[in-house]
Amino acid sequence: MEKQEKIEIFYNEAHLFKNGVAKLRALALDHGMTETYKWSFPTYMINGKNVIAINKFKNHFGIWFFNGVFLSDPKKVLENAQEGKTMAMRHLKYSSEEDIDTALVTSYINEAIENQKKGLHVKVKRKPKTKITIPTHLSVALENNEDIKVAFQKLTYSKQKDYAEFIATAKQEQTKLSRLEKIIPLILAGKGLLEMYRR
Repeated sequence: MEKQEKIEIFYNEAHLFKNGVAKLRALALDHGMTETYKWSFPTYMINGKNVIAINKFKNHFGIWFFNGVFLSDPKKVLENAQEGKTMAMRHLKYSSEEDIDTALVTSYINEAIENQKKGLHVKVKRKPKTKITIPTHLSVALENNEDIKVAFQKLTYSKQKDYAEFIATAKQEQTKLSRLEKIIPLILAGKGLLEMYRR
């Protein structure tokens, strides 16, 4: 499937936040950014560099600012995308279209573009990858089904790690089995855990 087709599906499929993401898309395109599709989300670029991505989930939608850590954020509305893990990315999150302050979003996008043109970015020190401990339930599934095993081996390190932790962190046996059942189709499709939360 072509990127443009994926973008149109993202914006046109029936979803609680369909109008909200459409409004954010219009603002992004008004700034002359290049629209593409990365990591399952429409992404907007300047000079080949990521500036923002528009996202939607079951309970919220919003904008990821790839180098949002450099935004002045006078209204203090930006959130760390993943506290403790994300260094540069910041998230502007909404639960309804009415929450969108167009002037505010516009000013944040303008600042993000200017920061990108200045070349501001966080220098990340790469940590050596630790060996992934595959929990028993997932290990059994991999060993007993060649298709699942091959699909899992093709996943990126981070996707494999997410799946392993998802099973390992379940406290009860039934929860582990339930989680395993949910992730098998995603693994076979070559997708990450995040896809389970998209609707």
